[in-house]
Amino acid sequence: MSIDRVPMTPNGYKKLQEELRRLKTVERPEVIKMIEYARSLGDLSENAEYETAKQRQSFVEGRIQELESKLGRAEIIDPAELKNKSRVTFGLRVKLENIETGETVSYQLVGPDESEPENGLISITSPIGRALIGKQVDDDVEVHAPGGIREYVVLEIV
Repeated sequence: MSIDRVPMTPNGYKKLQEELRRLKTVERPEVIKMIEYARSLGDLSENAEYETAKQRQSFVEGRIQELESKLGRAEIIDPAELKNKSRVTFGLRVKLENIETGETVSYQLVGPDESEPENGLISITSPIGRALIGKQVDDDVEVHAPGGIREYVVLEIV
């Protein structure tokens, strides 16, 4: 059985590590205190504070497990170390022109956990990310997005 690797940039790996540390050192202790307080209120069968604290605990523990798994399977790819920048690959930045509007956009292809489209970070698993992989400068790119088909041309790969 193979373990799926999770591609991420060094920055994405660091962000997940920071979230995991915060969950373990801040969130988890806070939830424990919430549960202890709720228990001190008496009857747990009709105790909304207790139920809320237990739900929060379940969320925090689930997220800790998820992050530990992703970090354990992380395949860190540093864009600065990529030699071949003739084709769009994970970690690289690409400048595109929308063929219809003439608008230019710039994206960096990152792992799903790092995606922040509003900041120019798009997941390699997104429709545009999948369409861009392997493209070269001057290639046309057809993106099948939820809002319809969009066409771009690759202007630059950095």
